[in-house]
Amino acid sequence: MSTETAVPQFTHRDPALPAFWEERFAQQFTPWNQTAVPQALQQFLAQQPASKVLIPACGHGHEIPAFLQAGWQTEASDFSAAAVDIARRQPGVSPAAVICADFFEYQPAFTPDLIYERAFLCAIPAVMRPQLVARWAELLPAGGLLAGFFLTGNRDAAARRGPPFFITEEDLHALLEPLFTLREQAVPPDSLALFQGGERWMVWQRR
Repeated sequence: MSTETAVPQFTHRDPALPAFWEERFAQQFTPWNQTAVPQALQQFLAQQPASKVLIPACGHGHEIPAFLQAGWQTEASDFSAAAVDIARRQPGVSPAAVICADFFEYQPAFTPDLIYERAFLCAIPAVMRPQLVARWAELLPAGGLLAGFFLTGNRDAAARRGPPFFITEEDLHALLEPLFTLREQAVPPDSLALFQGGERWMVWQRR
């Protein structure tokens, strides 16, 4: 008899809409959820002076306490009310620090020096990628950092139905390099099985 967990039946199929994510959080089907703070982020926070960070598409928000404990002024957001409710219950997190809003439309409370990317780019259809990159660039001042995890793969992986949506390294660089300069990259040692082999830790700087 198979021991695999059955995938729930879902009504909503468009990951560009909040209802898609609401349904998955409600049924606790979140295979992208990494309950521990990634090692690469821990190392980054140990080395980087504390400043102001935005965490869009924060999901469960496990990283929010890590930023707060490191002294960062932190604002997280998600357009899933269920995700926001979970993130607000993370240890030491004020409800006011997690906003239920569409990242493309809401105005953050401050100008960030860092935007933390966990699994936003790989959660949206490819057609929305330029819009997300433009929004990152709009919110970050020159010299600001975009740091986090990017899901790369070959053309076959990039053609798969998502989410997660893979992107080739060539396409990722073509997307970001007009507005950002790559400062650091590494292969995370603690990727989830869902992202294994394709995830990259990267730090990009706004031109």
